[in-house]
Amino acid sequence: MAKTVLTYGTFDLFHIGHLNILKRLKEKGDRLVVGVSTDEFNAIKGKKPVVPFEQRREIVQAIKYVDLAIPEENWEQKRLDIKKYDAKVFGIGEDWKGKFDDLGDEV
Repeated sequence: MAKTVLTYGTFDLFHIGHLNILKRLKEKGDRLVVGVSTDEFNAIKGKKPVVPFEQRREIVQAIKYVDLAIPEENWEQKRLDIKKYDAKVFGIGEDWKGKFDDLGDEV
């Protein structure tokens, strides 16, 4: 059975740090599912991305390490998606360190 890794981010103005985290996460499993924050959800977080959601999602989906890019629409979605995609690893960027410790690195 495939080991699914799950992560989330805005991925605005895609850069090498984004690529590096996706590559490292893909190395932790067989399937990488990436939640890309919608423009509406970013507004709730107080962010205004330069690149529109659909373009950011398309960029992320085109990355060879990513198996599936999905919209992230709310805070509670992480817990639901862990179950929905049977994720065994939950990874998040260091800028969110301490915010989702209850989800753990290994789910």
